[in-house]
Amino acid sequence: MFTRKDIPKLKLDLKIQANLLDHDLTLQTRWGVFSPKSIDDGTILFMKYLDISKADKCLDLGCGYGPIGLAVAKSCPEGEVHMVDKDFVAVELSNTNAKLNHINNAQAYLSDAFSTVNKKNYFDQVLSNVPAKVGREQLSIILYDAFDALKPGGKITFVTINGLRHFIKDNFKSVFGNYKKLKQGQKYTIAQAIKQ
Repeated sequence: MFTRKDIPKLKLDLKIQANLLDHDLTLQTRWGVFSPKSIDDGTILFMKYLDISKADKCLDLGCGYGPIGLAVAKSCPEGEVHMVDKDFVAVELSNTNAKLNHINNAQAYLSDAFSTVNKKNYFDQVLSNVPAKVGREQLSIILYDAFDALKPGGKITFVTINGLRHFIKDNFKSVFGNYKKLKQGQKYTIAQAIKQ
């Protein structure tokens, strides 16, 4: 249990040093956002299976403080990365971290999934470390919106807890007509589909 004298220290931002997609990043975080003390295991696994081209237009869905989106932005210097989250603190931290790491081709903005992402046939990739508690209804909305937002040939790649893997498989097949399991680890599964 913390006492009142601990609170000023707890209000200070935390810093993480990480190497993601072979890029060194300094990430500012704070209590209340997902995985504030270190990059979570799902994201670390996810990074090993992403294939980013230098001119890709990518969407990081549920960006948190930006580890995926910012690493991807460094990997597509001729492209662009949209980072969205429904948490204003996450959006603020993602934009702060873009500046902190001198990344000019990534921007974070508030959006409940695709609600303010007004792009059709635009993205080469939609990427997400999907929260375990997102709900099947919201996941279904996200998948159909992702289909519309992707260019033909575009890819959607998710990392989820293993408990969601069958749902993701069935729904990728239903919405995209295809599914590929890139990796299943002890806790997480990385799945991908292509808009054909």
